[in-house]
Amino acid sequence: FHRHIPELCTGGLTLNGLPVQVQLLGGDADPKARSAGVACEAGARAIDINFGCPAPTVNRHDGGASLLKHPLRIREIVGAMRAAVPKTIPVSAKLRLGWDSIDSIHENASMAAEGGADWLTIHARTRVQGYAPPVFWKPIGEVRERLGIPVVANGDIWTIEDFRRCRDETGCRHFMLGRSALTNPPLPLQVARELGLVPHRHDGEATPCFEWLPLLQRFILYMRHFDQATPNRMVRRLKQWLNMARLFGDFTAFDTIKRAESVEEIFDALAIAAAAPPR
Repeated sequence: FHRHIPELCTGGLTLNGLPVQVQLLGGDADPKARSAGVACEAGARAIDINFGCPAPTVNRHDGGASLLKHPLRIREIVGAMRAAVPKTIPVSAKLRLGWDSIDSIHENASMAAEGGADWLTIHARTRVQGYAPPVFWKPIGEVRERLGIPVVANGDIWTIEDFRRCRDETGCRHFMLGRSALTNPPLPLQVARELGLVPHRHDGEATPCFEWLPLLQRFILYMRHFDQATPNRMVRRLKQWLNMARLFGDFTAFDTIKRAESVEEIFDALAIAAAAPPR
């Protein structure tokens, strides 16, 4: 756990104070419960159970979204993990709407709640959809109204306008940003302002331009702090992040860094790209 989630060695927090939750997956209740106990011993502040991963390899090995076809097993797994960790440690579950039907979320969410989940995070697609459109936010709101526990809405919140539509359609007060937080790093702060978690900017105050280079430099400092910074690993992680920003965001300089062999080459290329006049 300390190797894969090094923030557990700093109180379960990132260097800027963001809480880190440990997520586990698998279909066998007893090993998962034991793993949850070990995670807490390692410093976990919260445990999440992954019933949403659509990856074929994970699903073939009885993990992730494959459990959406077995509601009673969801209750068994959540219950076993809830019983295995201290009551002060929250246990939550991440689900999709279903394997191939969005209506499955009602039974699966009920089973997770009966097992003792403190909150649910629901991705607004089925496993069969993968990440293909459309998303279905409405059932998330229906689950929230019926169960009476916090429900976190997730899925295709790419812009602040998407967030507002999701909030209006679900009635949720909690939201998960995944790919969009990586491809559009200013978005989480924008959402936090809409939710009243941080102050709004004063009228007339200029919004600073977002720059990738300082953000990635800070990311490397974090990796080095947590002893995750072998040269190959750093280059691989930077390219993974920027390739995602190219595919799903508006990052346009990937061709300038994709053949770089060191962090320094990547940063030099980004600095040159940032200084170039717009076309």
